[in-house]
Amino acid sequence: MNRIDQLFAKKQHNILNIYCTAGYPQLDDTLTVLETLQASGVDMIELGMPFSDPLADGPVIQDSSTQAIKNGMKLSVLFQQLAHFRNHISVPVILMGYLNPVLQYGIENFVKKCAEVGIDGLIIPDLPMAEYEAEYKSLFEQHNLHNIFLVTPETSEARIRKIDSISKGFIYAVSSSSTTGNNKSVDLQQAYFQKLEGMQLSNPVLVGFGIRDKATFTSACEHTNGAIIGTAFVQAIAQPGELSEKITSFVQNVRPIPQQA
Repeated sequence: MNRIDQLFAKKQHNILNIYCTAGYPQLDDTLTVLETLQASGVDMIELGMPFSDPLADGPVIQDSSTQAIKNGMKLSVLFQQLAHFRNHISVPVILMGYLNPVLQYGIENFVKKCAEVGIDGLIIPDLPMAEYEAEYKSLFEQHNLHNIFLVTPETSEARIRKIDSISKGFIYAVSSSSTTGNNKSVDLQQAYFQKLEGMQLSNPVLVGFGIRDKATFTSACEHTNGAIIGTAFVQAIAQPGELSEKITSFVQNVRPIPQQA
């Protein structure tokens, strides 16, 4: 069973997924970030593949992507870094990125490499749903990779149900139609989250965009299965200080690990 499915089989609420950019702040920080996030108690990790034109990302994640590329990060380097990461990391890990670098790498080679190193899913915002279903769905499923689609408050109910029918893993509910890092209040979107909850979708729903702290995380989880934090985390690890300590502090401020009795 895919690790994403295993996670949702045992836990349905307050799922915390943290986004980080591969090769940031420094090229060789990727595994340190992954290991520290897991040790801090996150449920899932979304690992960004740096790209020069990340359309869905706000300036903070764009800047981290630019810096990672300057550091020397590219897909071949990322797969080298991830070659043995499953020796230490057991939580689900999803690669998030854009179609152009994947096509340049060769989509069959890319999918095979993802499966080989132990990636559980992919988020490719600019991969059209129809193209995925016609050309890539069987390839992804052959390698046990879940493709995660995004929906917004403007997405029609018919399209949401279509996405739900061809999706595995979870549905990424974007809290607004803007880019990541926006400051719109998650509370203003509760009607949207309630609508998704009322649709009784087959897949779990995680909220992203605008989740930045304990309050917004808690709010996002009221009518969904959990939330994704990206921009605020990337900002936090860009600050001065020891990397592992910054990561641990950030996660603990969002959702402290329960103390053992």
